[in-house]
Amino acid sequence: MLQPKKTKFRKFQKRKVSGIKKQSLNFGMYGIQALDCGRLSAACIEAARRAMTRKLKRTGQIWIRVFPDLGVSKKPAEVRMGKGKGSINHWVCPVKKGQILFELNGIPAQLAAQAVQLAQQKLCLKTQFIESI
Repeated sequence: MLQPKKTKFRKFQKRKVSGIKKQSLNFGMYGIQALDCGRLSAACIEAARRAMTRKLKRTGQIWIRVFPDLGVSKKPAEVRMGKGKGSINHWVCPVKKGQILFELNGIPAQLAAQAVQLAQQKLCLKTQFIESI
């Protein structure tokens, strides 16, 4: 799964994910665009990537345009409050509305739409399939 090799700080504060990010397709002809703000975990990103790769049977190209660089801490079960912040449990990526998550190229439009449909089921945000003009 995706995670940073090195970070400036060991643990992070929570930050609110809001706003609009207007992005266009930079690499591919087709893409997945977020319709909501939220957080995508590294596991969600990897599951969507694997679903698309299996559908495309390793033809074409897939670009992942998001990276989980925000660590989420969690204290173990049945531990009393206090004694500092818990350790990093998983990594997430803050996603703004309108942000491009994945891009696809080198495949027919119908196959791209089917692959994106499978990936959308794995993601925890509302998304849409977009094509470049």
